[in-house]
Amino acid sequence: AGEPSPRPGGSGSGGPGEEADEERELLLARVVPASRLKEAVGASLASLCLGPLGGAQRLGTLVDCLVLNYRLRQGPGRGRERGAEGPLRCCGCGRFLGEPVTVPCGHTYCRRCLRRELRARCRRCRDWLLPAGGTSTAAAPLRTSVVLNRLVEKWFPGECERARAGTRLEELLAQGRFREALGAVNQALRADSSDLMLRIYRAESYVGLQEYKTAIEDLNFVISKMPNWPEVYFQKGKVLQDSGFVGDALQLFLQCLALDEDFLPAKLEVEKILCDVLSPEKLGESLKESAWNSPHIRNKPFILGSEVTASYCNLQLCPLQSLGGSDVLEPVSGGLNRAQSAHALNSTKDLAKEDGLKRVSSEPLLSGQGKGALLKRKLSFSEQDTVVCEDGRNKHKKQGESTKRDMTLAFGTIPGDLIDVSDFECSLCMRLFFEPVTTPCGHTFCKGCLERCLDHAPQCPLCKESLKEYLASRKYSITELLEELIMKYLSDELFERKRIHAEETAEHSNLTKNVPMFVCTMAYPTVPCPLHVFEPRYRLMIRRSMETGTKQFGMCISDSQNGFADYGCMLQIRNVHFLPDGRSVVDTIGGKRFRVLRRGMKDGYCTADIEYLEDVKVADEEELKKLRELHNFVYNQACSWFQNLRNKFRTQILQHFGPMPDREENIQAMPNGPAWCWWLLAVLPVDPRYQLSVLSMMSLKDRLIKIQHILTYFSRDQSK
Repeated sequence: AGEPSPRPGGSGSGGPGEEADEERELLLARVVPASRLKEAVGASLASLCLGPLGGAQRLGTLVDCLVLNYRLRQGPGRGRERGAEGPLRCCGCGRFLGEPVTVPCGHTYCRRCLRRELRARCRRCRDWLLPAGGTSTAAAPLRTSVVLNRLVEKWFPGECERARAGTRLEELLAQGRFREALGAVNQALRADSSDLMLRIYRAESYVGLQEYKTAIEDLNFVISKMPNWPEVYFQKGKVLQDSGFVGDALQLFLQCLALDEDFLPAKLEVEKILCDVLSPEKLGESLKESAWNSPHIRNKPFILGSEVTASYCNLQLCPLQSLGGSDVLEPVSGGLNRAQSAHALNSTKDLAKEDGLKRVSSEPLLSGQGKGALLKRKLSFSEQDTVVCEDGRNKHKKQGESTKRDMTLAFGTIPGDLIDVSDFECSLCMRLFFEPVTTPCGHTFCKGCLERCLDHAPQCPLCKESLKEYLASRKYSITELLEELIMKYLSDELFERKRIHAEETAEHSNLTKNVPMFVCTMAYPTVPCPLHVFEPRYRLMIRRSMETGTKQFGMCISDSQNGFADYGCMLQIRNVHFLPDGRSVVDTIGGKRFRVLRRGMKDGYCTADIEYLEDVKVADEEELKKLRELHNFVYNQACSWFQNLRNKFRTQILQHFGPMPDREENIQAMPNGPAWCWWLLAVLPVDPRYQLSVLSMMSLKDRLIKIQHILTYFSRDQSK
């Protein structure tokens, strides 16, 4: 089963439309390597000849090429840097880990990143964040990690309160209460003007009130402070897109994707824009192959602006309507509409300099009085910062004036007196977390402890919420953040915990002392023995056998007096197939025979100290000759008995045990004797006690005589 495709295809009726879709996919797939932008666009245009695109999702290959070309144009190493990281930073936005949520891959994000569905894949491991078969995080409620949330509340209560305030602001924005949200943001900014997230919320409030210019100012300030934050470029692009400046918005969306190629909303917007631009209605007959080969176009820098668009698409640029003195931008309808010089507004070549960030304001070009003031205005945030006035607008203050909170606060510096080992204890074993895993309901346990609980019931040990889907996936990913915190702050305790775990593992790995015993049926050397494991104690036993690497356990039949028989056979695990409800089908094959020396019990299943059995070899030549004659006679007798069985029984035996092994030349080569003897003993309908007596024999001669007696008895029944 392969990884599901992130982009659903068509319904596939098998007609001409499906054939065109397949041909289009092959055409676009040829341009994936490197920065073959011209080929990518050419292939996309050529695909139009096959019919309509059928949706923006068809342009994924072109979008990938555009992003890669954009990143290469910025220069090596540009656009992919991450901010300073600490253990309590979100994997997505890089900011404080407020309301931490651990996703199935084991990485932790702030609730805000997941609630807004900013990405489909994990930024660390590129695993899918959405549940299998789901299309939205709404299908799986976002549960805060209880242990991690308790830690961040204890260590950084102020930051946690800011995160909760942000959640309340998001609720106001989602309800369309923009004026109320703006008032709350301005009040919070008066208390702490350095919180960049508040400026994001304020920009969203201004957008809701259609005050686009003021929203752009806030977003520009955030970019100056955090030029590698993908979301702020997306937010700014949305403002420009809502204002009708689709070309400028497209560049910002590409800049966002250059920083984070998995930023899902930006990728969807780029696909929608390109789908609209490349639609047959917009292109008409003006797209000609010769245009792509123009040296003027080929030597142009990569700017999807008015010049390039006009050269290829011959689109009409709609002039902006007069604002009539208002600061609010009027949206412009249409496709890729741009003001005359707007293609230069969002150039990112001057993004970050060593002395600070100086860049041309990228607001859309205004008509009338606002034209010169806004287009030519340069914002130099290296020389001045912005604070909030009583009315919520921005004013500048000189560099050197301090704010209430340091912008470079590293959320990894934790006071030593707040580190308590009891905060890192598993609620099941009451010991330090070892390989901590977090369930979908937000509770954290040692991996081994959780697996043992799930052996008994598919529900959380604490809140009793159903974990059937979690159990079926069997993806118990380690919570990396919690493991990092333990390694950093509790290294001595972790060393001792690992030592104890190593001792326990070594104890389970011993194949002569305290060997796990599966009390069920007869098993024989070289003979397959499939098992259906459903009891919790045997689930644990099989799992330990796999984890220790031995992949072996003993098999004995039950005994009314001693619990299990004195003799048995080791089984080697060849494969384990887990069922969704936790049961498993275990494929094993018989190995060495053993005798039980001492019995014991471990976590509900039987154990034993054992010694292995081997056949006593015959050294005398005369005795060996007689043994070979007996062996050949009994082998022929066994073949005759098997061939005389009814077809129904013979077919069942072959399906379950496979064909009878061939006769061996050296009958004493194997420590357990010829394999066909054990195969025959397994298929003969004989009482298990009688079979056990044959299994315990260490003389091949005695074993052959026993088998001969059995075959003679059953041959008489066949003749009747």
